[in-house]
Amino acid sequence: MTVDAGGSLALAIDALLPQTQCRRCGFEGCLPYATALALGETELNRCPPGGPRLIERLAGLLGRPALPLDPACGSFSPPQVAWIDEPACIGCARCLDDCPTDAIIGARKRMHTVIAGDCSGCGLCLPSCPVDCILMIPAPDLPEQPSTAQEIDDRARRYRRLYDRRRARLRHDEAPAT
Repeated sequence: MTVDAGGSLALAIDALLPQTQCRRCGFEGCLPYATALALGETELNRCPPGGPRLIERLAGLLGRPALPLDPACGSFSPPQVAWIDEPACIGCARCLDDCPTDAIIGARKRMHTVIAGDCSGCGLCLPSCPVDCILMIPAPDLPEQPSTAQEIDDRARRYRRLYDRRRARLRHDEAPAT
């Protein structure tokens, strides 16, 4: 397949990805991975959150054989969310900057918490916590594996909206005051 000037193949690939923005694939998010995949610069088996089901969907879209999940990227697991041990939280706020969906709320020198329904389970907050008070736990109210492609797509669209909203907020915050 070829990529047209608008990158429609990359966008079609991105639409299939789970939108966790976890970077486990080696790229800075889902769209950069989709773009590299569309250009033939990477393999279709580098998304642990999507697991075997995603690999099959990507193989169908790209007309390429499915491959086992690349173990260098991690392993597939049921959906997880971050959980903060609030009494142990020192309020450093380092985790706030790393969350791609703004699922962590709190203020400097104040306790933080996670809005579980907004957490994509990326785990990017874990390394930034100096007191290791953030854990990944099974996502409440989510089955270990969504039963339909529609459920997977709905969840991905939600995470994508949250990610886009965060990026827009950051651009607004960085814009010079007029």
